[in-house]
Order: sequence, then C-alpha cells, then structure tokens
Amino acid sequence: MFDLMDAVLVTRSVYSFVELSLSPVFRRRWSSIYEALEDSNPPREELMQLYIKQLPQTEQLVLAGDHTAWPRLEAVTLKERTYEHQTQPMSGTKPVTLGQGYSTISIIPETKGSWALPLLHERITSFSNPIEKAASQLRLVCQHLPTRPMTLWDAEYGCASFVKQTADIAADPKPRGKSPGWPQGQPRNRRIRYPTVKKGTLKQKKQLSKSA
Repeated sequence: MFDLMDAVLVTRSVYSFVELSLSPVFRRRWSSIYEALEDSNPPREELMQLYIKQLPQTEQLVLAGDHTAWPRLEAVTLKERTYEHQTQPMSGTKPVTLGQGYSTISIIPETKGSWALPLLHERITSFSNPIEKAASQLRLVCQHLPTRPMTLWDAEYGCASFVKQTADIAADPKPRGKSPGWPQGQPRNRRIRYPTVKKGTLKQKKQLSKSA
C-alpha cells in the first residue's frame, strides 16, 4: 500500500490504474496494486484520532469541509455512479458530471499557506447527500477535539438543513456586517470592455491572396 501511495504521488498523469505498477518506486509486480486495495482496510477513525493528538495546542482550531466530484463518465461497470455537481470552466454548460462524490473535512493548522491535514475523506453513497455526510463527519471530528472549532464551508452548505445539524457542535458564526458601498459623490469611470479574440485562418488566407 505504501508503494502504491508513493507511485500515485510521483506519477504526473495516469491513464489507467495498472500504469502505476510501472512507476520506479513501485517495487512489486503489477498484480500487487489490486491486492493492496483488496487486502487493506485502514482504520480511518483511529488514524483521525492520532492526527488530532499530534496537532499543536492553539486557542482556535479551524476546520474546512467540502464536497468534491470524481468524474467516471465511461465507468459503466462501477456501482453507485450518481449525478454530481462539478463547476464547469465555461458558462453555458451544465455544472453536472457522472461519477462519485466525496466529502472531506480537514484541519487548517496555519493562518498562511495552503497546507491542510485531511482528517476524514469518505465517499458519499447514493443513500446520502453532501449535507448529511458533512454534518456526520463534523460531529465525529468534534468528539475528539479539545475545544469547539471554527468551521469553513462554501455556499453549498449555506442551508437551513446543515445549520440545524451542526448548530451545537461548532463555534457561533460571526456576522458578516454590511458593506459601506460606493462613496457618495465619487464619480464612476466605466471600464474598457475588450472583445474576445477568435483564432482562425483568416489572416493566412489574406496573405496567400496577396502573394498570388
């Protein structure tokens, strides 16, 4: 399992699972990658408790949670594929993909930087939803924390259902306040709008006609 994890970390792109056996850090035969997953069952809750014990003592613990989709569009033999929300890079397309959803809750130990420690990372089954899974994960994590944490979530969790399920286990949210708005009497200058450049062969055709 450790060799398999090393292979995942050092391999830039993987087009099939069996390609990981070709990694120089994977020192076993190709069939071992399947055996590692079949035989391993990491104690997730025990590992989470171990991570929490290693954390430095701070006045305020900060947790962050999110729901991420793993697209599996062509995996017709995969059980429990569901329609999952996924942000699209361009407007006009539906923010939906076909695959499996995962819920992750991490601890943010630093005020600066992007490093975080995942405490729980679990698949959202077809019998659950991101709100229920996140609430249960947060409740489980908070049972082992010395103090009530501050939690960070995106707009997906800004609903009454999530607030009701987590109101008694996280710190009270701070009010956002009201923006002062644009200063009265200050003139506004309209920003310049630029058209989108469409690449094509029009320029080449003009050059060919001139040379002819």
